[in-house]
Amino acid sequence: MSEITPDLVRHLGVLARIKLTDAEVTQLTGQLDAIVDNIAKVSEVATDDVVATSHPIPMSNVLRPDEVGEPLTREQVLQNAPDAADGRFRVTAILGEEQ
Repeated sequence: MSEITPDLVRHLGVLARIKLTDAEVTQLTGQLDAIVDNIAKVSEVATDDVVATSHPIPMSNVLRPDEVGEPLTREQVLQNAPDAADGRFRVTAILGEEQ
């Protein structure tokens, strides 16, 4: 049996600034008690010979290595731009004139 009591649940409710009714305190006391008991059971099973895992399946990096290449020319960069002027992207102003 864990140490979750109705008084502790009320205190946690005050800390979280949640107004709890007596029915909610009773319900949460049972639920939190079950959660703490289950965590204790898992802690009993966890031993040094069990490797900790963060993912259930092995993960690997699927990105290709970076390779230095030829940069795009200004014309290539701007060829699909919706609007360009003076060799730059042209966009709608989002700041007022006072900036």
